Amino acid sequence: MTATQANIQQNDGIRLDKWLWACRFYKTRALAKSMIEGGKVHYNDQRCKASRQVEIGATIKLAQGSDEKTVIVLGLSEKRLAAPLAQALYQETAASTEQRLARAELRKTNSLFAPHPDTKPDKKMRRQLLLLKSKQ
Repeated sequence: MTATQANIQQNDGIRLDKWLWACRFYKTRALAKSMIEGGKVHYNDQRCKASRQVEIGATIKLAQGSDEKTVIVLGLSEKRLAAPLAQALYQETAASTEQRLARAELRKTNSLFAPHPDTKPDKKMRRQLLLLKSKQ
């Protein structure tokens, strides 16, 4: 057994916040804990605490940035691993992948409808914008 295989456990459960950190979903354990406490992470479709024991085969739904992911736990690790090894600890569901790609496409096309101006508005343009907004 190599050192990397020793870091990946198969039977023992570990804390949810530690698993999310080890799988590189969140940069720090504190951030993972705050996302769990804020209701952004669901374990088997239920809100949970950061101290929840993660088991292999569980479904975790989490918010990461503007995306939502649904993953199935394939392995456990107490240590933060390299990205390719961390990705081997979970598998994203097909429906989650499709939904993420669809939302990314919508975000991309929405940016075309609200282009940014080339320059900042001057004082006269700002007054006109404020007047226009106050009438609405």
